Amino acid sequence: MLEEHEWISQERGLFGQPNTGYDFKVNNPKEAGQRLRKLEESKTRLERSVNKRAMNMLSQAEERYNDLMKKKRIVENDKSKILQTIEELDQKKKEALNIAWQKVNKDFGSIFSTLLPGADARLAPPEGCGALEGLEFKVALGNTWKENLTELSGGQRYGEIN
Repeated sequence: MLEEHEWISQERGLFGQPNTGYDFKVNNPKEAGQRLRKLEESKTRLERSVNKRAMNMLSQAEERYNDLMKKKRIVENDKSKILQTIEELDQKKKEALNIAWQKVNKDFGSIFSTLLPGADARLAPPEGCGALEGLEFKVALGNTWKENLTELSGGQRYGEIN
């Protein structure tokens, strides 16, 4: 056994010594041998029923999970940036449309009053709506605002000047 197990010659001086792993009064070698055989039998039974590759599979699954979580964070970050860009573009669109509406409204009123002196016209959103939902023509002859252009006479509609 000395040739087969090098550790025996190195630790032989501790055999039988109290308070060591080789204290044979506390640790009965026959009982330890029986316990070792039972543990080896139990190990052999477990090896048949336990998948030895499970730890490797778990490691691979954890790697895939971590990779997917990293990709998820990237996608969520990109989504956040896209939503922020959309919000900024919507704001710019609203500002540009509002500026265009104000300019067209001013020019429309000026042209209309030139064609029909004493008349006024404007582009306004329908009641309860904003300019982004649409605009309607509003025409006033004197102090009376018409609901739509069909209320005007033929001459008023086609800009006849009296």
